[in-house]
Amino acid sequence: MIYRDLYRNYPATGEIKVPHYDTMKNWQKVLKRCFDIILSVMGMIMLSWLFIIIYIAIKLQHDGPVLFRQERIGKGGKPFTIYKFRTMSENAEQYGPQLEIKNDHRLTPVGRILREHHLDELPQLYNVLIGDMSVVGPRPERRYFIEQIMKYDSRYQHLYEIRPGLTSEATLHNGYTDTMEKMLKRLDRDLYYLENRTLAADFKIITETALSILTGKKI
Repeated sequence: MIYRDLYRNYPATGEIKVPHYDTMKNWQKVLKRCFDIILSVMGMIMLSWLFIIIYIAIKLQHDGPVLFRQERIGKGGKPFTIYKFRTMSENAEQYGPQLEIKNDHRLTPVGRILREHHLDELPQLYNVLIGDMSVVGPRPERRYFIEQIMKYDSRYQHLYEIRPGLTSEATLHNGYTDTMEKMLKRLDRDLYYLENRTLAADFKIITETALSILTGKKI
């Protein structure tokens, strides 16, 4: 079990070397990566019509680029560029990193719909394909917010052991993390996943996520 170590300091940059708490078997990890590649390719092909509709809807707003790029922290504490459909105005963070809040005025009309149903995350299928992410895993965070979380709970550094994911049990049941309290609750769920993850658990999360999107449920 991952101990609750609130007072130890860890390096904020570079590759992090930590004890291993990932209990997934090596053969399952190989299969998981194969499934990631297959699912990401199938997803981009089967949802290409939806990509086109979202692209047109965002372009009709005449308010900046369609795709949003941002640096996130992935496996080993290494940064990578994450891709999303843009949901906010271009100057949404002119005063620095901010969490989304309820009825956020920075969301565009189309962006609000995309964000409610997590459709803005679809371009991350490309991140999965190239190996930055997995279909299932802890949501990748920005270094700024990781540093804030680490002030409360340094166990976050254990998540560097695995690839971040497009969806997770925490995403399904904790929603968007608009407060530090929800960030810490998400961390607990993600650490539980790290220590108990299996292909069967991944399949269950993928199924629940797909059903949520298909039924229009707000995740």
